[in-house]
Amino acid sequence: MASSSGGREGTTSAPPPTLSRRVTRAPTMIDPTTDENVPIDSELVPSSLAVIAPILRVANEVENDNPRVAYLCRFHAFEKTHKMDPTSSGRGVRQFKTYLLHRLEKEEMETKFQLARSDPGEIQRYYQNFCAKNIREGRHNKTPEEMAKIYQIATVLYDVLRTVVPDAKFDQETENFAKEVERNKGQYEHYNILPLSAVGIKPAIMELSEIKAAIHAICNVDNLPMPQIHSRSNRQDDNVITPEYDDRSIKDIFGWLASIFGFQKGNVANQREHLILILANMDARIRRSGHYDQLDGGTIHQMREKIFKNYCLWCDYLRCKPNLKFPQNSVRQLVELLYIALYLLIWGEASNIRFMPECICYIFHNMAGELHGILSRNVHTVSRYISQTESDIGEAFLRDVVTPIYVVLQKEAKKSKGGKTSHSAWRNYDDLNEYFWSEKCLKLRWPMDLKTDFFVQSNEIRPAKMRQDQVAVEKRKPKINFVEVRTFWHLFRSFDRMWIFFILSFQAMVIVAWSPSGSITSIFDGDVFRSFLSIFITYAFLNLLQAALDIILSLKAWGSLKFSQILHYLLKLSVAAIWAVVLPIGYSSSVQNPTGLVKFFSSWGGDWRNQSFYNYAVAIFMLPNLLAAVLFFVPSLRKFIESSNWRIINLFMWWAQPRLYVGRGMHEDMFSLLKYTMFWIMLLISKLVFSYYVEILPLVGPTKLMMQLTVDTYAWPELFPNATHSMGVVVAIWAPIVLVYFMDGQIWYAIYSTIFGGIIGAFSHLGEIRTLGMLRSRFGSVPLAFRERLVALTKEDAKGNQLDDFSDRKNIAKFSQVWNEFIHSLRLEDLISHRERDLLLVPYTTSRVSVVQWPPFLLASKIPIAVDMAKDFTRKEDSELFKKIRNDEYMHSAVIECYETLRKILPELIDDKDDKLVIYQICERVETSIKLHRFLTEFRMSGLPMLHEKLEKFLKLLLYEDVELYEQHIINVLQDIIEIITQDIMSDGHDVLKKPHPHRQNDHDNNKKEQRFDKIHIPLLHNKSWREKVVRLHVLLSEKESAINVPMNLEARRRMTFFSNSLFMTMPSAPEVRNMLSFSVLTPYFKEDVLYSASELNEENEDGISILFYLQKIYPDEWTNFVERINDPKLGYASKDRMELICHWVSYRGQTLSRTVRGMMYYRQALDLQCFLEYAGDSAIFSGYRTIDRSDVHNKGIFDYSQALTDLKFTYVVSCQVYGSQKKSGDARDWSCANNILNLLLTYPSLRVAYIDEGEAKVNGKPEKVYYSVLVKGGDKLDEEIYRIKLPGPPTEVGEGKPENQNHAIIFTRGEALQTIDMNQDNYFEEAFKMRNVLEEFQKSHTGHRKPTIVGLREHIFTGSVSSLAWFMSNQETSFVTIGQRVLANPLRVRFHYGHPDIFDRIFHITRGGVSKASRIINLSEDIFSGFNSTLRGGYVTHHEYIQVGKGRDVGMNQISQFEAKVANGNGEQTLSRDVYRLGRRFDFYRMLSFYFTTVGFYFSSMITVLTVYAFLYGRVYMALSGLETAIIENPAIHQSKALEDALATQSVFQIGLLLVLPMVMEIGLERGFRTAIGDLIIMQLQLASAFFTFQLGTKAHYYGRTILHGGSKYRATGRGFVVFHAKFADNYRRYSRSHFVKALELFILLIVYEVYGDTYRSSSLYFFVTWSMWFLVASWLFAPFVFNPSGFDWQKTVDDWTDWKRWMGNRGGIGIQPDKSWESWWDGEQEHLKYTDIRGRVMEILLAFRFFIYQYGIVYHLDIAHNSRSLLVYGLSWVVMATILLVLKMISMGRRRFGTDFQLMFRILKGLLFLGFVSVMTVLFVVCGLTVPDLFASVLAFVPTGWAFLLVGQACRPMLKGVGFWDSIKELARAYEYIMGIVILMPIALLSWFPFVSEFQTRLLFNQAFSRGLQISMIIAGRKDKSTPMLN
Repeated sequence: MASSSGGREGTTSAPPPTLSRRVTRAPTMIDPTTDENVPIDSELVPSSLAVIAPILRVANEVENDNPRVAYLCRFHAFEKTHKMDPTSSGRGVRQFKTYLLHRLEKEEMETKFQLARSDPGEIQRYYQNFCAKNIREGRHNKTPEEMAKIYQIATVLYDVLRTVVPDAKFDQETENFAKEVERNKGQYEHYNILPLSAVGIKPAIMELSEIKAAIHAICNVDNLPMPQIHSRSNRQDDNVITPEYDDRSIKDIFGWLASIFGFQKGNVANQREHLILILANMDARIRRSGHYDQLDGGTIHQMREKIFKNYCLWCDYLRCKPNLKFPQNSVRQLVELLYIALYLLIWGEASNIRFMPECICYIFHNMAGELHGILSRNVHTVSRYISQTESDIGEAFLRDVVTPIYVVLQKEAKKSKGGKTSHSAWRNYDDLNEYFWSEKCLKLRWPMDLKTDFFVQSNEIRPAKMRQDQVAVEKRKPKINFVEVRTFWHLFRSFDRMWIFFILSFQAMVIVAWSPSGSITSIFDGDVFRSFLSIFITYAFLNLLQAALDIILSLKAWGSLKFSQILHYLLKLSVAAIWAVVLPIGYSSSVQNPTGLVKFFSSWGGDWRNQSFYNYAVAIFMLPNLLAAVLFFVPSLRKFIESSNWRIINLFMWWAQPRLYVGRGMHEDMFSLLKYTMFWIMLLISKLVFSYYVEILPLVGPTKLMMQLTVDTYAWPELFPNATHSMGVVVAIWAPIVLVYFMDGQIWYAIYSTIFGGIIGAFSHLGEIRTLGMLRSRFGSVPLAFRERLVALTKEDAKGNQLDDFSDRKNIAKFSQVWNEFIHSLRLEDLISHRERDLLLVPYTTSRVSVVQWPPFLLASKIPIAVDMAKDFTRKEDSELFKKIRNDEYMHSAVIECYETLRKILPELIDDKDDKLVIYQICERVETSIKLHRFLTEFRMSGLPMLHEKLEKFLKLLLYEDVELYEQHIINVLQDIIEIITQDIMSDGHDVLKKPHPHRQNDHDNNKKEQRFDKIHIPLLHNKSWREKVVRLHVLLSEKESAINVPMNLEARRRMTFFSNSLFMTMPSAPEVRNMLSFSVLTPYFKEDVLYSASELNEENEDGISILFYLQKIYPDEWTNFVERINDPKLGYASKDRMELICHWVSYRGQTLSRTVRGMMYYRQALDLQCFLEYAGDSAIFSGYRTIDRSDVHNKGIFDYSQALTDLKFTYVVSCQVYGSQKKSGDARDWSCANNILNLLLTYPSLRVAYIDEGEAKVNGKPEKVYYSVLVKGGDKLDEEIYRIKLPGPPTEVGEGKPENQNHAIIFTRGEALQTIDMNQDNYFEEAFKMRNVLEEFQKSHTGHRKPTIVGLREHIFTGSVSSLAWFMSNQETSFVTIGQRVLANPLRVRFHYGHPDIFDRIFHITRGGVSKASRIINLSEDIFSGFNSTLRGGYVTHHEYIQVGKGRDVGMNQISQFEAKVANGNGEQTLSRDVYRLGRRFDFYRMLSFYFTTVGFYFSSMITVLTVYAFLYGRVYMALSGLETAIIENPAIHQSKALEDALATQSVFQIGLLLVLPMVMEIGLERGFRTAIGDLIIMQLQLASAFFTFQLGTKAHYYGRTILHGGSKYRATGRGFVVFHAKFADNYRRYSRSHFVKALELFILLIVYEVYGDTYRSSSLYFFVTWSMWFLVASWLFAPFVFNPSGFDWQKTVDDWTDWKRWMGNRGGIGIQPDKSWESWWDGEQEHLKYTDIRGRVMEILLAFRFFIYQYGIVYHLDIAHNSRSLLVYGLSWVVMATILLVLKMISMGRRRFGTDFQLMFRILKGLLFLGFVSVMTVLFVVCGLTVPDLFASVLAFVPTGWAFLLVGQACRPMLKGVGFWDSIKELARAYEYIMGIVILMPIALLSWFPFVSEFQTRLLFNQAFSRGLQISMIIAGRKDKSTPMLN
């Protein structure tokens, strides 16, 4: 081994005895040297040995240069590892040491000395050479990033050198280098954007005036008191890296604040750069231009206003003065910056507390007070954070402030048990943050007293001495302000005004319809009007209900409420109760001859028989509503009243609504209010009129008759035989109608939103350019629109509106740069071919031609047509020919351009002056003849075709790469061209050749003539600009076919037309890049696919279908374009791995991180181009962005400046939460993901990756985990760490994963705007060019002088072509992100954030809780809560459609269902949330309606739709089984069926998805034409879209209802891959059994019972008409998963599925057995929601299960064996039969368990006896008792539901049944039912699988024609396709 420290030179010392022996490496540690695809050893270091990683990185860096030194570095790493963990107790340490030891043993023998003869000499010499070469010589010619790496290597080498070299052997030169490195290494550190400490060569960004000014501002610390800190201990600890703060290190306000308050070094560096960049950007917009080194005063003031707006509001709310104080004689700008920096440092280190903005306000409030105290005394005051030694300073704030609050969060989160505990049992983020909304937070003292009630948990042991402000041990900590209780009553509580309105409207309509005339005008009748006034009594009782709910649902928060709030609730309840008594009494006094309840209240009223009393009471009762109605029309006054903190106003508002910090003043301006008010007034009128005439009025007449009907004979023992009015019938008929009444508002909303959305979209110019034809016709105006929208106006442009010729040419040149980059991006994405690219490009260089140079796709085939036209022209007049050419504008342009371009390039190509003169003479002849109208006389058109052919060949030769090889060919063709012109076309061409040489002799002339045109200028052919002209000319001459269908790819067409169309839409003017808002993009990533591997692409499913094959068939044109691109030698793909290119091609068509990153980096490309167009000179612009010489000094300066501005304006951070663990993982997929992320970092240098790093540290001698937020960037070969900030604990243990992932990384983002991008999104270059326009929306003041806080963007769903299901989802999602959100934003003003590519006002949101909310489970749909939060805090959300971002959606049935389940879970949780409650209560009435119907109302309506089916069928079954239906039918006066049909039709509309289709059709029609929309609608229906939407309706209803009743919400990973595999029957059964199959079979039994026993439609065809949608629902819920399952009807797969399902059903469960392995494990998991539900949920489950007993009760009386008996004995006997059946099944089960193995004979005898007994009993029943065969089938219908009811009740009572030992019986009964259900479902599938055509039909149904055709071909060719990689040649 190598020499250890202190050893003699040349000797080696072995490692410690415990490590010297050979140890076999553990299999989890992979040797990186054996596989180039795995991370290298420095990335495999265990977390507890993090300090070893830099040493190994240096070893890898120097290995190629000197392997022996690399070996010494690794040996040093090994020794250090052993010192740190001698017992190898850390996780992964033993495997790491074993691996390292194995490698050292190998390298010790293989490495040789190069510079010396010993290890000390070798490393010392190498160190000296390295420092001399790279440090002394490189400081003047290397970038700061390169120098940072060099100093890092030098530091590690010196550390190794001190270990290897004895002290006596140290050279003085080595010591000098070491001192120099130690002295200067602080100046060279890895940086993010700004190399603030670097010297020497600096990037251009550091030369920007705004950056210099910002740096100067924060470095002004001369007037600050310097802190005194104890010197650092001399003890050196290798394991601890601590920051240093002393007088020398305090160079700016951040260092000063860190030394006072103890912030971490990484946090300080991060926020330092953060503030500099924000100040620089703000200052640039204020200054606009010029050179300066001081910030404008308005910049800091503007920053302070934005940062501290929420803090000042918080102080006003708590009525305390803000601590933003300025000491006397202080520099105000410096103090303002100190406060801003302090807030940012607090925020940057707050970790999870960032979700608690008012908690941060509390922390800042106290720390700002301390800061003011320090500044006021102007002497140093030792803060409480500062410890006695420097080493503790960097974590003082984290330890003393952040960690205690985090611990409270963590303990509360643990109480949730992963979100399974009731929300009311623990406090979430909102609860703890709202603690700081009360004055109690100020009693926490400062420093914080950790013994106060906020910090002490209820389960902690309390000290003996307790103060008054401490709570008792046994008390549960109360919720704060709100309690999330699982109940549907939240819907009424949150939207009480809506429900009251609908209930009162329903009552009023019933009263009017009940009148004799039934006319609306009957309300003016006295008696009717008197009855109408009873609605106020209903109103009073509903108010009482609301007041009672306020108290009941908030009981668990009373412990935290103020006395005034409790008094408010109690008084509300008291007043409501008084009105609920007074109004009925007053009403009863006005009724003559009262009866019933009216008579009861009348007796209370005594002699109050004065009708005016009731009227006065109503007037007083309605007075608050009248006052609210008046204030409704004065929104500004309402906003002032609600936002005011004046005590008198608060006292007035105390009665109206509780005082809260949020939700105040959320009122729109008058114009917006009128818009959405008119929308809802029209909608409500339509809904109520429809409800009255279609739902209510037709049923009133039959109801009256039925209430008069007397039924004497029932088919069963009637439970209430003496009841009057046949109330059971009335309820059965009216129940579905009432449900439809409360649901159909959703349908009317869909209709009106579709109409309004279409109108608004049309006025927004959407769809004006939607086809290539439209694009061609309007392309001429596109450059001008481009100038108006996307070009920043300079001062010169602003002075005049008229465009001169030069500015017009310059504008076209700019447009061509952007258009061509757009086209090149399409080519790189393989959406177009080379030919299409050339046809679509516009000339970069604006040549001196007299016509507009249109792109060739407009001019294609124009030249060949013009040539043919001229050749065939027979007339002699030039004007006739020229007129025909001018009639086609594009033909005229093509002819002129070709002529003028040839006139320019030919003389440039020819070297000989005389030959050039010939060309000039020919051109002069042409132009002169045209002027004199003698062109056809002097030129023969018959020679044009030959000339055209030769020119085409000539240009083609010019474009060859090795053009020198073809020089002679070019000369020959050129001579042919001249000969054709002079001999065949010109009438006197020979004169032209003679004229240039009059002075020469004849013989010499003849010789010259033979050698003419033989010299050409070859170097010119390599000029990019000149070649561009040749390429264009060649395209114009050679393209003989029309380009009307160019491009062919539909996606390319869509992008071209949308981009062109968007230029004519209204958008803000583009600012200059320097003046635009800066922004960041943040993408959260967990473990999704980054890049598909070759094995994944070629892995085949059961049918031999691989992902690659699948995509080749789905995207055949793109695959062809891809092959063409990589085979093009000009593009340099020959040296690249073809398989890697294929992996990228596939990944860019999936939903991968690679695709997302590529798309987002288009922002940077667009900014680079925009900078070039703004700051480059005219010559550079005319030369072209791609053709300009970047090596030129001036041009290099332009690009450096562009790079600087781009860095200043744009940052992209991907939050790869587990990237650190993936790098060290033993899993191959994790390694692959980490490696692919690293490749992304290396590919995109400006990309940043943030991750949570987990390490180990010893605390009190015990290892503990520590966590860090880390930011890295791409280095030379590996990632380079930029910032590392320690966290108080694991951040993801507190809240939901995604928002926590975003939260930890948001501190690394920059800028004033933040775009949140999910990992399944994409971007487009042409859309990125419009980003600065979108950002200007934040600068625009909208209604009420408000600026947007969230700017919403539209999306394009790019997964629509994958399958029919993907197409359905694409259309559905597209309609939502376009027309849906268009209406939400305007006119309804209720758009929020939906997880789409919205852009946030970053400063607004980081000071108000971030861009999402993270409380576990309740914030499952975290994105929409950020919209809720923004709106509640006074934000303003807009939506814009002139820009789009791509988004992928789920493409398979199971994926989609998982997604819908997740969203339904999320909406269920939203229903319970405080955000929805506050928005619902504090919006005005009409905005509240908008909010309800566009959020939770949609899912509640979905559930109501399903409940309507249940209500209808159970009502009809009740009528049929009870005999009431027969009695009604026998009465000819009753005809209620038609009314019920019409009413139920509305339910059918909702059920089959027409509610979703309406907006789809409108949006497709608007953007692609209504003919296309109708065609798509028909195709969707043919592809069973209605079955799909009906199935998803069941998903929504099931998961929404279960979530509210029992919980069970969780994040469901849907998976984003390509679904080309067959899901097994068992998989589908597990997924859909409870949500769909059980419910469908229940409805199926109901329909069968109704068919068998119902009399209404037995002789009529109306039965099917009434129930068709219900049959369709049953069929969809049962079989849609199999219809949309690939190969779902393949016979062999059906057989395999049956075998797999039987195996799964038979496997036993147990601990550790996964649900997909055993039915028992799955069955237990399905009941998990019942384990954690409360008693209310269990009781509800039992009550709902009782519905299944109605079957047995009703059917047994219809059996023939009952002989029409109505005795209860029949029912009793049926229970005896049921008990007998269960007993027999139990005996068989026990016999199998006890005797099945050891006593087989006894078990057979038992079964035989049971069989004989069964036969005997059945014989007696048939012969003696009159049992019939139909009775057997009827008994199945009767007893099967009863058994299922037993199961449901048993599951709800599981703890009790386990206690009495019946649980196993329940389980076996459940298994039997599961077997029956599985067989019932599988039988039709097996039957259809017999027929091969069914499977073929299904394949064509599921996938597009290309894939279906490819699939069939692959099966024909030997049944398998070739497994080898597809040939690309």
